[in-house]
Amino acid sequence: MSNLGVAVVRQYERGVVFRLGKLRGVREPGLRFMIPLADKLRKVSLRTVTMPIPSQQIITQDNVSIGVAAVAYFRRVDPIKSIIEIENVETAIHEIAQTTVRNVVGRSSLDQVLSETETLNEAIKEILDRTTEQWGVLVQMVELKDIELPQSMQRAMARQAEAEREKRAKIIAAEGEALSAGKLAEAADVISGHPVALQLRNLQVLSEIAIEKNSTIVFPAQFLDSIRSLTEFVDRESAYDGGRRPPAPRSEDDALGTGQAERIRPAASPSP
Repeated sequence: MSNLGVAVVRQYERGVVFRLGKLRGVREPGLRFMIPLADKLRKVSLRTVTMPIPSQQIITQDNVSIGVAAVAYFRRVDPIKSIIEIENVETAIHEIAQTTVRNVVGRSSLDQVLSETETLNEAIKEILDRTTEQWGVLVQMVELKDIELPQSMQRAMARQAEAEREKRAKIIAAEGEALSAGKLAEAADVISGHPVALQLRNLQVLSEIAIEKNSTIVFPAQFLDSIRSLTEFVDRESAYDGGRRPPAPRSEDDALGTGQAERIRPAASPSP
């Protein structure tokens, strides 16, 4: 209907009018009248356009071949430039975006592509924005949405992550052993000054083992020695309470040696 002199421009559109091939201006939204057969109106949408950038094989700076796909968001801000300055703005943006993604990613290493994605997105957006400004187009956002790695690289990264986690586990275990050794040393110092504490600890361990009904408890010889030491300690404490000096503890070897000495002592010769 624009050739008949009547056109409807929607709210999200702008109408660029050419009169006999010459630019006459921009029509705002609404019902617009023109000179029939002389004026021609071309509508330009100002809405944001989503443009997918298909995956392409790119060699990074450290010679790793990866597949990268992206998506770009842009909108026309100058209806006149978007028609006069370029023939097909969408095709041009698609091609320049694909080339810019390849160049920016190719100048980066694989670690930068994986860890600094936001920085790469901003770099691609700035390059596209400078290029498309002369076409009356504003690039709002560019996102790398898919990064495809080779299978060998994926396995290598998995092994690296596993080794890193194993290293952390060993460090944590070593720190735990160091703390445990310190606490055990403190406990040993306390127990060395109080022999009864060791016996009480032994009894506590035995009571914990005895909770299981199917457990068989065997008293080692060391435990019997501990009981004997406990008995001697109680006797010494009782002697202190009675006001007398406790007898010095004797070992079994000393007792055995004394007994043998008494048995082998020669009898006294009769006096004449």
